[in-house]
Amino acid sequence: MPHIVVKDYKRFTVPVKKEKFDFLWFAEPLINAKEKLVGAIYEKTPFLITLKDNKRGETVIKSDKVTRLSPTTVVKKALKNFCELAECDVIRTNISQISDRHLKKSEEFLKTIEFFADNFPKNREVWIEIGFGSGRYLLYQAKNNPDTLFIGIEIHRPSIEQVLKQIEIQKLENLYIIDYDARLFLEFVPSNIVGKIFVHFPVPWDKKPHRRVISKKFIQEAKRVLKVGGVLELRTDSKNYFDYSLELFLEQNRVKLEVTKNIKPPITSKYEDRWRRLQKDIYDIRMVNLEKSAPLKISFGFDFEKEFDIEKIIKNFDSKPKVFEDYFVHFERVYKIDENRILLRLSFGNFDRPEHKYILIEGKNASYFSKKPVLSKANIEAHKKIEELLHGK
Repeated sequence: MPHIVVKDYKRFTVPVKKEKFDFLWFAEPLINAKEKLVGAIYEKTPFLITLKDNKRGETVIKSDKVTRLSPTTVVKKALKNFCELAECDVIRTNISQISDRHLKKSEEFLKTIEFFADNFPKNREVWIEIGFGSGRYLLYQAKNNPDTLFIGIEIHRPSIEQVLKQIEIQKLENLYIIDYDARLFLEFVPSNIVGKIFVHFPVPWDKKPHRRVISKKFIQEAKRVLKVGGVLELRTDSKNYFDYSLELFLEQNRVKLEVTKNIKPPITSKYEDRWRRLQKDIYDIRMVNLEKSAPLKISFGFDFEKEFDIEKIIKNFDSKPKVFEDYFVHFERVYKIDENRILLRLSFGNFDRPEHKYILIEGKNASYFSKKPVLSKANIEAHKKIEELLHGK
């Protein structure tokens, strides 16, 4: 993660604009927080910078994880511009020379969840790869199927950067990348639109099976988004994962299952090359969908309808997690911007895949910063409870 360590910095007058960055306000820690926050916007995208003192009396300046920008080039530029405004006395940094070489392609092909939620591409065949790693298989498929739109889902930032560079080098125009939880992503995909879903060599998570990509709910969502004849393909070197997954696949109705072992695909990942050198077995399960699903219908605005009392919220702040049947709400920290504005950090939603957000309260009004939650059933119920709790109910 890009960061700058400084001996000292000056708090400059806000709001102020530098290059494509608008720096809006400083937020001081108020409850359960140690770091300071800086609110900013990059080309209409809000984000936060954290300023945290370490044990040596230095201040570490970096991007906030919850609101972090992509690609890394933009993060580096944000920190650099902040430090120039703050006249930072820099001790050390891991930010090397900043290049715009790949920035245009990154902005064009690295998509946010809002892009898919607002207008999912429907004008051509869609294939999805979950956890593409080095991207070797994804890039091969995109290059050899130019009329198909590919969506690569990955949370490992170096892998994302590597594939974005390859998109430019190979001049691909049919590949979108998203940094997101695949289990949540499928909830945004319209029904009966996807031709293939690839899940190749997912982390087995033998000690934490709840973190596995393959689950009963995931398979059901995959079946919903697949066309009739569409395929969900699992490829793994883990016999435990294979056995676990096969049992879940067998619970599905109106599907055709194909199970193979040690069949070499047209292109192999670096992980598969490694397993083959070690003479490990490779297992495949292909689930072919045989039925049409009902259209996806879900809508919710995630707006706060009632007026808020900042003093009351601070006085009654409770950081104990609130657990309900299908979701939870956990208010974690409070930051103070000024007398009329505070920032709340919280987590909520599904137990296995929680949402991490900030709520900006300005006077009597509130809104999520920087983005609204994902449109899931658990998040909808959690949002309703959040509003109740903030009003002391």
